[in-house]
Amino acid sequence: MRFSPRLLGALAGRFDHLKAPSETPAAQQDPAVAQRVSEMLGEIERDGHDAVLRYARELDGWQEPDVELSPAAVRASGDALTPEHRAALELGAERTRRFAELQRAGLSDAEIELAPGLTTGYRYVPVGSVGAYLPAGRFPLTAGAFMTVGVAKAAGVPTVIACLPPGKDGKADPAVVYSAHLSGVDRVFVLGGVQALAAMSFGLLGEEPVDMIVGAGNAFVAEAKRQLFGRVAIDLLAGPSEVAVIADETADPELVAADLLGQAEHGVNSPAALVTTSRELGEKVVEEADKQLASLPTAEIAGPAWRDYGSVTWAQDRETAVALMDDLAPEHLEIQTADDDYYHDALRNYGSIFLGTWSTVAYSDKGMAGTNHVLPTAGGARHSAGLSVSRFLKPLTYQRVSREATPLLAEAVETISDYEGMAAHKATATLRLERLREGDAR
Repeated sequence: MRFSPRLLGALAGRFDHLKAPSETPAAQQDPAVAQRVSEMLGEIERDGHDAVLRYARELDGWQEPDVELSPAAVRASGDALTPEHRAALELGAERTRRFAELQRAGLSDAEIELAPGLTTGYRYVPVGSVGAYLPAGRFPLTAGAFMTVGVAKAAGVPTVIACLPPGKDGKADPAVVYSAHLSGVDRVFVLGGVQALAAMSFGLLGEEPVDMIVGAGNAFVAEAKRQLFGRVAIDLLAGPSEVAVIADETADPELVAADLLGQAEHGVNSPAALVTTSRELGEKVVEEADKQLASLPTAEIAGPAWRDYGSVTWAQDRETAVALMDDLAPEHLEIQTADDDYYHDALRNYGSIFLGTWSTVAYSDKGMAGTNHVLPTAGGARHSAGLSVSRFLKPLTYQRVSREATPLLAEAVETISDYEGMAAHKATATLRLERLREGDAR
């Protein structure tokens, strides 16, 4: 998440870097990771379920004879949680479902008569099956199931299976499993990494191959999705989590710093950027971030991320701030200013926007805001949106042509086909015109 040299040249004199990221290159595709993933996918496709189990034992430390959790175990997963934890997860699942249902209600089938006798339209049909990968490593991200399994179910997907890696204790994380259960998952497998995505995509888990795989993961998971794309659909290729904030002199530097570190905590290469129209605010945020890192339990992660990928940029006015932020196109974008509506109206490139001092990215991360946190990174927000109900739906078109409308279409197709030299195309139209002249009433 860095500004483009072209934009910086165009805005010369209208901004100043108060804290620039280091020269550490942004996370990119690692050739060694790509090669290893390719080898694993080839071996799993060749050897099938045996290879899946072998990798589960070697890489996941899984010792059970099968990788599937029984339906009873999935239903009972919440029993291991405190009542407060269960209630919080239930709230997140319910809010995410309601927001997804709102999106689904806004996607309506439609039909139009373009000309007398020529009717066209489309209808939304869900994909047949989805495989969701649920990260459960150092940080078991419980809300991931809400955004993937739950949203797919809200879209009407008949079959949704999920895979999660076992924890350090060799067992499935109960909170992640319970979140999947609340989201309506059909089957759950304790299987991590490349082997999980391969097993779902190749149909090695007692199901047909899924039509789509979704969910975040490490570099190996992202590379597996890249290589499997085409064979199956994917949600998006997400890189390290990102956060950006636009703030002015009215913002609270303590809150701004906390929100920047809140996403830097995701990983040592997670970018966090502040664009501010107040030089004083920017300098205070830098000081405050250092102060908070001194006592932050996860400073070994957030600290390097802030040091190497954190940035603070002063903009001379709000128009410059908008230009800079649209160039970054961040995954998560917070607005903490005296005129949040201006920025909401003016900004175009971001995954999801959080408006006002009381809105923080963590509310979405944990499922409390209801919106989806599977979002584009690395500038992808310039051209793509995040995961939503619409991603699981196919807008299938149709056309119905009457006997009376045939000349309108067929004569034009004859003319165009003659020009293009496509005789068989012309014949499909000519034959129908002949039937029409012969009085064929079919």
